[in-house]
Amino acid sequence: MNRKAILALFVAAFLTAPTFASSGSSSKPLAGTYPIVLSHGLFGWGSNSGGIISIINYWGGMDDYLRSQGATVYAPSKSAANSNEVRGNQFKTLVLSYAASSGYTGKFHILGHSQGGLDTRYAISNLGLSSKTASLTTLNTPHYGSPIADIVKGVLPSWIQPFVAVIVETLVKIVYGGTNQQNALAALTSLSKEGLVAFNKATPNASGVKYFSYGSSITIPDLIQHPLMGLLHPACAAGGLFQGQGITNDGLVPLSSQKWGTWKGGPSYGIFTTGIDHLQVSNTLKSGNLWYDVEGFYLDMGKNMKANQ
Repeated sequence: MNRKAILALFVAAFLTAPTFASSGSSSKPLAGTYPIVLSHGLFGWGSNSGGIISIINYWGGMDDYLRSQGATVYAPSKSAANSNEVRGNQFKTLVLSYAASSGYTGKFHILGHSQGGLDTRYAISNLGLSSKTASLTTLNTPHYGSPIADIVKGVLPSWIQPFVAVIVETLVKIVYGGTNQQNALAALTSLSKEGLVAFNKATPNASGVKYFSYGSSITIPDLIQHPLMGLLHPACAAGGLFQGQGITNDGLVPLSSQKWGTWKGGPSYGIFTTGIDHLQVSNTLKSGNLWYDVEGFYLDMGKNMKANQ
């Protein structure tokens, strides 16, 4: 073989190598995943919120990130403050309406943060949404109650609770807009330990649906990394100890209360990060970006969904 032939083969190999690499890497990891529905927590909001709160993305851009990885994502708004049952009914209506408008007849994966994991459980088990659900993934959801809810109920005298609720609900209507019904006292009861005992008894897991849970906790309640949840952490720890749920918590929910179905753990982080709190795990206000690999964590959850359909 002469020199020109050898040179031609070398050039051809060099030019085709990138082509093979790019074709292999162009496949998005979540392509082919059933549509993912994101369910926000207490005082949360979705992409169709109408108030001034809508200028902020509740999920800190993780809905768009999952889309960039090949997933179809729907992140609707429910009542910011209401019972698991009311929000569950709203969630079912929203999902079925979305499916009808998009012409989709298959199943969904659901990711619920905080109370968003409870109202979706209710919709799946008690409202017939199980036939449309492949998996439910809950994220820092208080499946066995939040001590903070019990503390608030215990500290506020019963006679003043309705007045406080009216103030909270009025502020929510101003900030969130929309027509969703708000009921702060119902939300508080739904998140209490007693409320969750009754809820869990009436809401068994639905057959045919796969349940996964992820969670996190604060290791040191410093106010630099956890400016809000760090303040609540000691109260949640004391309440958790009193209620037999342990002191480890994310600022609002004991770690032991976050486990439901198959426990998958939480996000990894560096030695200088003092844990991941309740807001950081959902990346609300993009509060998680500085402290852990938020995108990697959400991609892992998405991959687990895809593997279970």
